[in-house]
Amino acid sequence: MPNPNGGDLLVALLRDLGVDTVFGVVSVHNLPLVEATGRDLRFVPVRHEATAVNAADGHGRARGGLGCALTSTGTGAGNAAGSLIESLSAGSRVLHVTGQIDSHHIGAGRGYIHETRDQLGMLRAVSSHAATVPDAESAGRVLREAAAHALGPAGGPASVEWPIDLQYAPQDPAHLPAAPAAPAPAEAAPGALDAAADALAAARRPLIWAGGGATTAGPELAALLRQINAGLLTSNSGRGAVPETDDRVIGNFATTPAGRELLAEADLLLTVGTHFRSNETADWSLRLPAVHLQIDHDPTALGRSYPAGHTLHGDAVTTLAALRTRLAARQATPADGAWTARVRDTRESVRAELRDRIGPQAALCDAIRAALPPEAVIARDVTVPASSWGNRLLDIHHPHTNVFPRGGGIGQGLGMGIGAALARPTTPTLVMAGDGGLAVHLGELLTLAQERPRLTLVVFNDGGYGVLRNMQDRYFDRRSGVDLTTPDFAALAHATGLPYARIAAEADAAPVLAAATASEGPTLVEVDLTALGPMKTPFTPPVALPAR
Repeated sequence: MPNPNGGDLLVALLRDLGVDTVFGVVSVHNLPLVEATGRDLRFVPVRHEATAVNAADGHGRARGGLGCALTSTGTGAGNAAGSLIESLSAGSRVLHVTGQIDSHHIGAGRGYIHETRDQLGMLRAVSSHAATVPDAESAGRVLREAAAHALGPAGGPASVEWPIDLQYAPQDPAHLPAAPAAPAPAEAAPGALDAAADALAAARRPLIWAGGGATTAGPELAALLRQINAGLLTSNSGRGAVPETDDRVIGNFATTPAGRELLAEADLLLTVGTHFRSNETADWSLRLPAVHLQIDHDPTALGRSYPAGHTLHGDAVTTLAALRTRLAARQATPADGAWTARVRDTRESVRAELRDRIGPQAALCDAIRAALPPEAVIARDVTVPASSWGNRLLDIHHPHTNVFPRGGGIGQGLGMGIGAALARPTTPTLVMAGDGGLAVHLGELLTLAQERPRLTLVVFNDGGYGVLRNMQDRYFDRRSGVDLTTPDFAALAHATGLPYARIAAEADAAPVLAAATASEGPTLVEVDLTALGPMKTPFTPPVALPAR
């Protein structure tokens, strides 16, 4: 390789980490990186830096590994900030490499093109780790350290700013520093495990709540469910840890009336890797059983949102395995059949109630699940159908197929779906988006048309921000900022070279979605919500309003 530079060093690192696809926007301040990744890997030129991070995030989630995004200096890095916040909120593994002006101009404040004041400080605020490449000799070490942070137990995005003169500096990729040894997983204290096992053995009506930290421990979690005959609640992030077709899985329904009743009847709750987010606990108004066991690899999460009588600081896999071993030694009697039946009744009742409330959209839920194989990714933007039934009723079979913006930011779903679809090119991916959210990054339809992944984009068109419109109609005297002009989606699809289909009635859902997901390339499917008809019960988010 003649005159290798920083771009070749980055390629060597990504190959070593098993990353074959990079998302970004080309710039004068990242050109060596884009040139090398485009030559030796796959560089996907998205239309906005926020999408670069979202797509890298979705790619990493779907593969269960690291995603990589390249952005430019100043404004480009700033554009990525919102999506870095999403990655930080989710703890997803993203290596974000951004440009920087020439190293000898940094901090001078002379108005150099793309210069920004304290770019590193900005990156630190929205990343789990951020660093500057200080000189050519340190580039490999800085990149290695950033990747190690992103791949560590806490995850989150790691950002590296790389001055352009140092990107062009000569490098020897063969001398890339070795990967640091992975830290040993945290192990819960034996005494705490013994006490927790005693509590589990004594429980007659146990429940388990799986959060995002449980998704790596699916087999151990499923085995414990069987061992003690427990029911499983999940956060949105914990969905798929155990396939939601399992009749022990109640799912993401804890705050429903039936979910609250079951929690009130339970005599023990074991929570695994959940941080009890506000919208999944109704602003922490949800009441938990008096006996609460909590497992988390982050010691600061233990007891932070709810008190826990038994706190186990440890990795979910090893901690659950240790509990199972101790329960077997105690020859604990599992919960009786009456509790198992109660769990199953709750599972059926919460699903039946939700299906009734969403009215004609139940046909869409059924058609999506019937059209997709279990391994297909379902990426959901923040929109009424996703927030009401997509995050609950649409069965998830594996955590890697459960892609959604955990931080609640609108407009990120398409980028995450593009990344996921390119991570699983032989499997269909489906994106649920609203017309309002899609408009945030409408330019990514061009990325979709250019890269042509096997992706079905389902746009739920209600002419604006439906969830906020429902809130205003319910609680306020007038609407403000929620009714929006939307494009002619058929004409838009034609203009971008995308196949188009429309769903305007319940009977349309199954044939349209079956055909779209069977396609080898992208399809835009518009759901005309006005023609389809309203939900039986309008959805409003679990947000507390003063004096309402």
